[in-house]
Order: sequence, then structure tokens, then C-alpha cells
Amino acid sequence: MTSPNTDWTAQQEAALQRSVAGGGGPGLARVEQLINKSGRAILEAMMSGELPYPPMNQTMNMTLLEVDNGRAVFQGIPQREHYNPLGTVHGGWFATLLDSAMGCAVQTTLPAGRSYTTAGLNVNIVRPASHTTGPLRAIGAVIHGGRQIVTAEARIEDERGRLYAHATATCFLFEVPTGCE
Repeated sequence: MTSPNTDWTAQQEAALQRSVAGGGGPGLARVEQLINKSGRAILEAMMSGELPYPPMNQTMNMTLLEVDNGRAVFQGIPQREHYNPLGTVHGGWFATLLDSAMGCAVQTTLPAGRSYTTAGLNVNIVRPASHTTGPLRAIGAVIHGGRQIVTAEARIEDERGRLYAHATATCFLFEVPTGCE
């Protein structure tokens, strides 16, 4: 019998392999690689392997799967290394997956030369996870876009649509510095 997680697990592995096959891997992009790219173009370049993806993605066992205007989807598979002292997945793992989905949803809306940082994050965990839970998806979406402040929301669900956590974030937008000071 096939595991109910097979499709999502295979999709995450395929997304990671696409990035690696395109020359990508964990690392940091150089400034000259980012200039003149919109936020969405940067994310798409990470997904294709043209740009490196954040090293944190390996630590957290998560992958960016999809981006669209005002939307981003991350998937993570919790492991024992993500456990808290009580034997379930640490809240920081949930917060990281949610913040990544919301932040990248915001990033998809930004023109070249603009960036963001999370200014506020509110996370609600409604179901515990473990290494046997299988893949979980965080779907982030912008709910209000302003000139300096953007708000977003995200949900973490399993393949059966069960909710594990939900969150909101406030992000502060700013111009990317162009020179060294």
C-alpha cells in the first residue's frame, strides 16, 4: 500500500532536485545577482537553481514549492531534530515555516530595489506534529498591501487538509541600500 504522503513527499523532492539540477544549492546570493530583479523573480530564480536557496531550508527540511502574486507555498517534513524537550515538533519549526510562506508571499509583490522584514508574527499551533506526521504545507497570502506595511496570513495543513497551525505577520517594506556606508 502506498503511503498517503507519497505525492507531497515526491513533489518536495522534485522541487529540490529542480533547484540542484539548475545549479542551485544552499548559500547566499551575491548583490549583483539580485539587482534589477523583482521579489518574485528572485524567488523563481531560487526555485530554478539560478540562485542559491537559503541554507536554513536544509536545517528545517523545507522547500519553496510555488509562488504567485501575493502567494507562496512552502512544504516541510518535520524530523526528530526539530523536537522540543516534550517529544513533539518545536513551535519554532512551525513559526519558521509560516513566516517563510508569509514573507515570500510579501516578497512576490515587491519591485526591484525593494525588500521587507518581518515586524510582527503571531502563531497559533492547533495540533502537534512529529517525525511520523509526514509533509506539511504552509500556504501564505498577502491580505493587505500598503506602501510601507504589508500584512499576510498563512496556514499549515497536511495532505488531508487538517490544520496544524495558522499565523499572521506584519512586514515592513524598505528600499534596498545601494552602497556601503
